[in-house]
Amino acid sequence: MTSTLLWSLIAVQIAMGAFDTLYHHELTERLAWRPSQRGELRLHAVRNWLYALLFLTLGFVEPKGFLAWIVMGVLIVEVIITLMDFVEEDLSRRLPATERVNHTLLALNYGAILVLILPVLLGWAGEATGMAWVSHGAWSLLALIASLSVAVFGLRDWFAAERSERLGLASAAGLADALAPAQKILVTGGTGFVGQRLVASLAAAGHEVTVLTRDGAKAAALPAPLRVVTSLDQLPGDTRLDAIVNLAGEPIADGLWTRAKRRAILASRLRTTRRLAKLVARLDRPPSVVVSGSAVGWYGSRGDEGLVESSPAAPAFTHRVCEAWEREAMDIAAFGPRIVVLRTGLVLGVEGGLLARLLMPFEFGLGGRIGSGRQWMSWISRDDLVRLICHAVATPSPSGPVNATAPEPVRNADFSAFLARQLRRPVLLPLPARLLHGLGRDFADEMLLGGQRVLPQKALASGFRFRHVRLDTALASILGQDEGQEAPVHSAAMVAAGK
Repeated sequence: MTSTLLWSLIAVQIAMGAFDTLYHHELTERLAWRPSQRGELRLHAVRNWLYALLFLTLGFVEPKGFLAWIVMGVLIVEVIITLMDFVEEDLSRRLPATERVNHTLLALNYGAILVLILPVLLGWAGEATGMAWVSHGAWSLLALIASLSVAVFGLRDWFAAERSERLGLASAAGLADALAPAQKILVTGGTGFVGQRLVASLAAAGHEVTVLTRDGAKAAALPAPLRVVTSLDQLPGDTRLDAIVNLAGEPIADGLWTRAKRRAILASRLRTTRRLAKLVARLDRPPSVVVSGSAVGWYGSRGDEGLVESSPAAPAFTHRVCEAWEREAMDIAAFGPRIVVLRTGLVLGVEGGLLARLLMPFEFGLGGRIGSGRQWMSWISRDDLVRLICHAVATPSPSGPVNATAPEPVRNADFSAFLARQLRRPVLLPLPARLLHGLGRDFADEMLLGGQRVLPQKALASGFRFRHVRLDTALASILGQDEGQEAPVHSAAMVAAGK
């Protein structure tokens, strides 16, 4: 039982399990905040508690007789739970390649552990029932640390599964109430964070949705009925489209802005928008409206100034990207459609975007303000953004740039405090501006340390009303802790006055 090989394999199992939990489950897949993973979280919780029992037993006890049979039973149950987990994962989500490889290595290593440990347990099973207390030195200390760790994460997964009951998304159908029945709408970027919710809302409301995507696997997970195309050339000239919503583009906040990343960010937006212009030009009847994406980065970093659609911009990489993207979209107006360009703020939801990245560190008490915390954050809930897109399609008045942000932007320090309060955690670890600038340069300066105080003047003037106006009530709703507070009503005049 004191075999160095066996303990080495156990140590490898612990290391790979820790990597799977921290990197995949917490950091990248964020399972604790995905309502669809309730069953997987419960399986993880039970398995973690079994691991805690096994590590304590192997580290400090030699179980004899009937107790050895119990340990073997636990090992078999762990295998059954793992197989159930594999099935649950395949049914509920698309695993990244690194997670599949890690799972394979975990299974192989666990098989090797079973080969070494079962003969020992069978030998102990033949002895009189009892326990002999032992110590394996550093290996026992490793077993204790691993046992406490997996027990804690088991509790986290169990409570996260219980919390997911409150995180279930409301029906998407009501988000498209502004649209007339049976609209025919083309959506680019329909597999993204915003696009998925938009497509779900349109399909649930009975509209005919066509999605342009290069990722067939992601498109297959979108709710039916819808049509998927991989090229706009697949749409003949007699295709009828009432509207086009253009959300496609390389994510701008998913990595440092290397030269290649900058080119990809700009090219992906211009390429798709130019192809849409060619499609509209050859259609027998062009759509009545094209809603195209942009971002509040158009304004650059403007300090405390309240920014409406007519405000000028400051030089910045984000401005250059958004300005070029908007110009390409506005050129489509020459073929007949009304053009709406949504300058979108930080989109909040647990399934993606900024909030999803912040949940893990804040939930573990590691969150804090960024830099001075005085920079403005112009935000909008994902459902309000979907509603605003539908409003822009259905309402004839808005055209040109439209700020897609809630009426009450907040400073970063306040954002951090609101989020920590909703999670019932302290705000402990601010991120120093000098460190961020040294690591991220322009990316950090524009995306983390800079900001814009953007006000949705045109949206409100056109009659749109936000469901989530204040950040505290928006976060309460998004995080499943809605207290039923009503948001104040803002008027276009109040926004124009910067209130």
